[in-house]
Amino acid sequence: MAGSLDAFVQDVVQAREGYRLPGPASRLAEEFTQTALGLLFPHFAASNAASPSKVRGELARLGDQIDLFLLSQGRRPAEAGRVSHWVLDQLPRLQRELRLDAQATCEADPAATDVDEVLLAYPGFFALACYRLAHALLEAPVGLLPRLITEYAHRTTGIDIHPGARIGRSLAIDHGTGIVIGATAVLGDRVRLYQGVTLGALSVRKDLAQSKRHPTIEDDVVIYANATILGGDTVIGAGSVIGGNVWLTHSVAPRSVVTHGATIERPRTAEEPLLEYNI
Repeated sequence: MAGSLDAFVQDVVQAREGYRLPGPASRLAEEFTQTALGLLFPHFAASNAASPSKVRGELARLGDQIDLFLLSQGRRPAEAGRVSHWVLDQLPRLQRELRLDAQATCEADPAATDVDEVLLAYPGFFALACYRLAHALLEAPVGLLPRLITEYAHRTTGIDIHPGARIGRSLAIDHGTGIVIGATAVLGDRVRLYQGVTLGALSVRKDLAQSKRHPTIEDDVVIYANATILGGDTVIGAGSVIGGNVWLTHSVAPRSVVTHGATIERPRTAEEPLLEYNI
């Protein structure tokens, strides 16, 4: 037993000595996300203290964290510096885009009292903010960090948006739990999504990894709860409404209304259990 443990100890030592990623990487990704969101919106800032030097210090911390990931992946210092500066230059654009998302969500949900409530209390906005930040990092490109950021949002909200997806302006996510948006999905402007929506692939074969596997959702589409839309060739035309629980693997024309099959209502007999499963 002792010999087995000795070998295990040696394996652990070798694995840790060979590990080059910044550790613990997941915690660093969470810290990066919180610092970035605190710069984009005061709602997420660690404190209300504000001065040009403090803000510049937070920006420098973000840049250092990006550099840390890049250097661990073999990028040269000068190249890492150029990439991190490019990412920081995207923050004003990300702020504008997220303000549009928050406003769209507030306007789409009668229960929302104002944009502050959306920023602070809506999981859909938090997941979307993490996505937009991660997508910018992926474009830079920065490896691993974008995926860690969207997985942080996934753990926190139950909403899984791959950083590779392309999402237009003014996306509104209501409730949100269980939403899945795949890596090659494309969403236009002013799309509205409800809980449980899946924009997924028809096949998970590894040899299709570089192909478009997820659907395209055009402008002004509303997709209600638990609808599933699959396939890289599937296009949901502009202005369409996709009803709850719909399963789609084909395209629909603009301004279509797609609903689930007929609901059958009948009396329950005395012998039937309270729950009935149909597979």
